[in-house]
Amino acid sequence: MNTTAIVTVVGPDRVGIIAEICRTLAELDLNVLEISQTIMSGMFTMIMRVQPCAGTPDFEAVRARLDAKGEEMGLSVRIQREDIFDAMHTV
Repeated sequence: MNTTAIVTVVGPDRVGIIAEICRTLAELDLNVLEISQTIMSGMFTMIMRVQPCAGTPDFEAVRARLDAKGEEMGLSVRIQREDIFDAMHTV
């Protein structure tokens, strides 16, 4: 993985979501550059901008690990390359 990416997390709020997601990102050698989170009607929502470090696996391995973490936690955890995310959200 060689580009910044956007990680989104959505699901029922509970204690420890940020800690578990950040732990997984650290294990993948991804640095959190920016983070925004809120709770809306009991639903946790978070957007993170992350940057790979020297030991970060390839993008598909990162995606697979985050998908598995989301399933384990009962959350939607997705990652997109930042350039694609920006293109999708530009009018």
